[in-house]
Amino acid sequence: MRVPCFAFTPPVLVRADASNGDPSIPHPEPAGELRVVATPIGNLGDLSPRGADALRTADLVLCEDTRHSRPLLRHFEAHAPVEALHEHNEASMVPRVVSRLQEGAVVALISDAGTPLVSDPGARLVEAAIAAGIRVTPIPGPSALLAAVVGAGLGGGPFTFFGFLERKGKERQRQLAYVSAHPYQSVVYESPQRLGATLADLVAAGCGGRRAAVARELTKHFEEFRRGTVSELAEYYREATVRGEVVLVVEGAATVAEVVDPDAVRERIREWRAAGASAREVASKLVEECGKTRNEAYRLSLEEP
Repeated sequence: MRVPCFAFTPPVLVRADASNGDPSIPHPEPAGELRVVATPIGNLGDLSPRGADALRTADLVLCEDTRHSRPLLRHFEAHAPVEALHEHNEASMVPRVVSRLQEGAVVALISDAGTPLVSDPGARLVEAAIAAGIRVTPIPGPSALLAAVVGAGLGGGPFTFFGFLERKGKERQRQLAYVSAHPYQSVVYESPQRLGATLADLVAAGCGGRRAAVARELTKHFEEFRRGTVSELAEYYREATVRGEVVLVVEGAATVAEVVDPDAVRERIREWRAAGASAREVASKLVEECGKTRNEAYRLSLEEP
């Protein structure tokens, strides 16, 4: 169904001067605005006209890295002062920025690429601005997360975004186990150096037979989608050199429900044995393709067909 599109013109706010010229009655403080602006993830043509105008008309632009963002701002002729706001200084910066907003400043918040707050800093500032009664205006646009989901080819429906997984420890194992059991698509940001290890860990967690896609360098000249099962991708990226920004999309556990049925599992086992697979190979396939735990897979591989 086609959704109608309406143009919206914000109302002009006119503050009544209750003082009637009486200097003893204080004037109301002007209200500022915090604009959360999505910027290109690679292709400069993806910044919306509204986003460009929001940057050009801001009194201050906050970004993660001023060296990275200044060329973008110059390209769109946005000449406001630029200051850094990142994970290491956000706590100390927030009170000063909120103070400027309360004085009536228009502040634009951007990240290095894509939509701010999505695995990027800015959440503290947005929460503090809301608590101070400041208007927060999201200006949507590019997002590596959404670009990867729509290009992965794993079907529509719900998905869960995990951001960057923990690098090691119990929390990482908990996250991997959650992805393995999760009924919806899982979307993960990963560094190119750790992609192969993460795919191998997902295989070990029981996701080997799931369909997946690795999206690399989205919207850029060398944009690439590589699709296959998690096991196939793990084998490819085990030694492959990976460059650029990476998003990994893995289909959910519900999509392999047809092989969770006990009769369907037994039929698969009979097929593998008829093809000459050993008990060890059968157990491995049960983990990768049917989502079985290693102990359960080993037990089933030894049962009579």
